[in-house]
Amino acid sequence: MFKKPRVLPHVRFSRQISRFAIRARIVLAVTPCLIAPLSYAQTAASGIPALPPLPASMQTGDASLVGSVPAGLPSIARDARASGSQSPGDGVVNLNDPAGDNARLTAPSVAEADAHRTDCVNGTNGVNGVNGAAAGCKPASAPNAPVSPPTEFERFVTQNTGKRLPLFGYNLFSRDAAGYGAVENMPAPADYTVGPGDEVLLHAWGGVEGDLHLVVDRNGQVAIPKVGTVMLAGVRASELDGVLKKQIGRYYTNFSVNATLGHLRSIQVYVVGQAMAPGAYTISSLSTLISALFSTGGPAPTGSMRAIQLRRGGAVIGTVDMYAFITQGSAAGDVHLLPGDVIVIPPAGPRVAVMGALDSPAIYELRGQGESLRGLLGYAGGTTALTTPDKVQIERVNQANPAAPRSVEERKLDEQGLASTVKDGDIVTLFGTSPAFANAVTLRGNVAAPLRYPYKPNMTLADLIPEPEALLTPDYFLRKNVLVQFDGQKRADVDKVAGDIKNLIDEPNWNYAVIERFDRATLTEQLIPFNLGDVVLKKDPRANLALQPGDVVTIFGKKDLRNPLATSSRLVRVDGEVRAPGVYQLHAGESLQQVLQRAGGVTPQAYLFGISFTREATRRQQQQNLNAALDRADQQSSSQLAAVIANLPNSSDNALLQTQIVNTQRAQIARLRSLKPTGRVTLELDTRASRITDLPDLPLEDGDAIYVPPVPAYITAIGAVDNENALIWKPHRTVDDALKIAGVQQDAADMRAAFLLRADGSVISAGGTGWLSSFGSVDMMPGDTVVVPEKLDRRSPMTKFVAGLKDWSQVLANFGLGAAAIQVLK
Repeated sequence: MFKKPRVLPHVRFSRQISRFAIRARIVLAVTPCLIAPLSYAQTAASGIPALPPLPASMQTGDASLVGSVPAGLPSIARDARASGSQSPGDGVVNLNDPAGDNARLTAPSVAEADAHRTDCVNGTNGVNGVNGAAAGCKPASAPNAPVSPPTEFERFVTQNTGKRLPLFGYNLFSRDAAGYGAVENMPAPADYTVGPGDEVLLHAWGGVEGDLHLVVDRNGQVAIPKVGTVMLAGVRASELDGVLKKQIGRYYTNFSVNATLGHLRSIQVYVVGQAMAPGAYTISSLSTLISALFSTGGPAPTGSMRAIQLRRGGAVIGTVDMYAFITQGSAAGDVHLLPGDVIVIPPAGPRVAVMGALDSPAIYELRGQGESLRGLLGYAGGTTALTTPDKVQIERVNQANPAAPRSVEERKLDEQGLASTVKDGDIVTLFGTSPAFANAVTLRGNVAAPLRYPYKPNMTLADLIPEPEALLTPDYFLRKNVLVQFDGQKRADVDKVAGDIKNLIDEPNWNYAVIERFDRATLTEQLIPFNLGDVVLKKDPRANLALQPGDVVTIFGKKDLRNPLATSSRLVRVDGEVRAPGVYQLHAGESLQQVLQRAGGVTPQAYLFGISFTREATRRQQQQNLNAALDRADQQSSSQLAAVIANLPNSSDNALLQTQIVNTQRAQIARLRSLKPTGRVTLELDTRASRITDLPDLPLEDGDAIYVPPVPAYITAIGAVDNENALIWKPHRTVDDALKIAGVQQDAADMRAAFLLRADGSVISAGGTGWLSSFGSVDMMPGDTVVVPEKLDRRSPMTKFVAGLKDWSQVLANFGLGAAAIQVLK
């Protein structure tokens, strides 16, 4: 703790003078400075080192707002220190309290300093106090320039190749310049040189304490309370601590300082020549030549990327090759910018178009006329594995030979070809490798692994397909695995099992496979068929054909071609009154009788007259015929319905009647369309049939179903009858007998349309019996159904549209509909 000395009168006077000087300095700080800043030439002439870079966000032009300390202040301060003047109470000098009485005085704030800096972006104060807009200042980031028209060489390449190739590297400058300009918030580099407009943050502790925001003024100085002005222009950032400590140490001892840079100044540079947006730019003092190019839009399509110059004071300071920067990351020739620097973008040099089998087809600018093909391909990233080294085509412009202005040259990508030169106007085309395989044989189709296999000398079909498992498709195992997955079913579905048996495996066509072979002599494809079963199953050497490189062997499945029945996998279902019902695989030419014999024959309870034989192909055909018949009936009924409605007088009751007619029509058509044919084939059996040999020897097809029912004990009468219950069958019971028991509704029944639906699927209609026989005298068989339709004419006109389908016997006979469908037809 220092002892506070007695203050002498002349010291008090000095303190009063110091307070007055500091107040005068504050007034000067808030008054616009009219003194022009030091130009670069004045700075250089004064011996101040060159001033390097600063961030673009610091758009500062005008420098210091802090006035110079009066000349007498240092001596007064020196006298004060000599007299032992210190802050009362702690013996520590406070730089923020120049009065010495702890009346804290802060240097001009950052906000106050920023308010008086030049800002070209806002168009306030330009360089030397001139309005920024009037001075032509541009912001640090490049404006969005309009899309430039293609150059003459670009049009030339498009006309000759049909492709629009980009100019290499120019697309980088079209991006947001903020991603390429100087980084504004990064610490200043150690070699950064302080200049007018920079802000210095000073922190002192120990015998001297204080936190000051100092702005370098136009003269390159900062003013420190109780110390005076300190020249910082030309001082490097790494030297700030030492310089400030040395200056403050002239007056105080036992203290430490730390100085850093805050906001940095902006500088103005010029971009001229073949630039995308030439003009004057205010950019960060941290900017270099390369970052300034990105910030200002870079070269125009007519500008060079290979020799961009930086001029300072009329001399070339640096030259940048942007190709080296883009392709290699080399920043050779890149220097920091100073105020007044001029970036010159010369016209583009010789250009060459590169296209074809490479990753970066574009138009490239040559470094000079003697550049090699190797160097040109290096700009494009080199060739790829898909580029053939055997041929490179160069289309060249021959200016020296007017008789032959264009020529084509061919080279190879060997040492000699890569060392050859390219010239201005060349179009270089690289070719891809041939897709042909030199030693491959392709196996495809119904096989386990459709792949290309390497060809070996004397290779045959047996080498390519050594065993039957090579023809087992991978889907087989997936389908097989699904069979054992739990699906909640406790019982096996016979139809599902039959479907699994048919669809589990894709069987190959053992009788036909083919080799596709390319004949290079005639440039045609040859098809060489062979028997797959002889090669794989029988190992017949006569069928084991020799293969050639490039052959394609195709294996077909049985589903791909329509095969003979003998070689097709066919399944039929037999159930009912047979001794071994189940699903049977048909043999070649097997018939209905033979399958029933294989099923163990029929049981004593079998009713062969009522046997149901259905066929899937017949069902599909019946469905098509039924749909066509219903479509015709719908059209006919619609026209008849329209005529009926047209004849009805206009009234509210008739409108309701029309609605009912339409609804009735729609309901009836919907019921008809709900009928689903069964595909049953009428076997036209004798009513006395009781043995398998009484059945027709009908060849079976895949998907056929045979059902042998037991002998029913009843017959049925339905329609316009009083009793629709089943009636007991008795031998020689006729249709009349059944109708007497059922009771015919005489007023409603249309006996002329009555018919008998027999158990074998055949139909006997009342109108179809001969004149020597009677419909009523026909003996009924067990399971027969007699149908007595109602008189349609007794109904209202709304139901007459179904008159075309009045003969239900024809419908049932043609479409294989059973007795259950009659309930729908009613």
